[in-house]
Amino acid sequence: MLKQLRSFSALFTGVLLILIVSSCGTGKKSVYFSDIGSESVSHKASAEYFEPLIQTDDILTVNIQTIDPRATTAVNQGGGTSGNNTMGPNDAAPNGFLVDKEGFIEMPMLGMIKVAEMSTSEAKEVIRKKASTYYKNPTIQVRFANFKITVLGEVARPASYTIPNEKISVLDAISLAGDLTIFGKREDVMLIRNNGAYKEIARLNLNSSELMASPYFYLKQNDVLYIEPNKAKISTNNAPKFQIITIAIAAATLIITAIARF
Repeated sequence: MLKQLRSFSALFTGVLLILIVSSCGTGKKSVYFSDIGSESVSHKASAEYFEPLIQTDDILTVNIQTIDPRATTAVNQGGGTSGNNTMGPNDAAPNGFLVDKEGFIEMPMLGMIKVAEMSTSEAKEVIRKKASTYYKNPTIQVRFANFKITVLGEVARPASYTIPNEKISVLDAISLAGDLTIFGKREDVMLIRNNGAYKEIARLNLNSSELMASPYFYLKQNDVLYIEPNKAKISTNNAPKFQIITIAIAAATLIITAIARF
């Protein structure tokens, strides 16, 4: 009976040690694009960039300029500005022209202008054509005021960010969020994208250079990146449980040893 108890205690202790050691591993490499060699110059395929299309409930910054800046003051009053810097979670909501449910924006003097399903460059030309009725050779600028992406999970600054530049990549978004922590799973980043009536979910591998050619390399408005915790983070969270089990086994081992001496 005592031999069986000792064998069981030794076996259980060994299994526990294996579990603890394996759970404390750091998982995959924490280096981006670890499959790229050490050569000084290499060439990788690049993802194709598509201009985002304006959707209902988007907010646009529209600025019309002429030789006399005072002439367009009334038109530009509703446009406001979202500034030139990336907006973080504590910044005020952007000003601009809201795209209504029918896809129109309403501008002073120019009236209702349909812009939905257009890129900002296409919308600029439509607005320029209408503004030319009132102004000579107007210069038009159209930008998203609420181009937002969200980064969650194992990053330094998880938050939603409003981007002044429409062209933003996965790497840009991660940089805005302060990079992944050492506990982030670089080989399995989840991207969640609105696609009409359903959510489109893609898995991205930051360890692979193939990411640069992925159709998901460039983000769209309202995209969400979620970085899951790796095994090291999970084991850290489970450390108190392992401590309790270890203490229990140690106590059981002492009892079995004490019994064996009698």
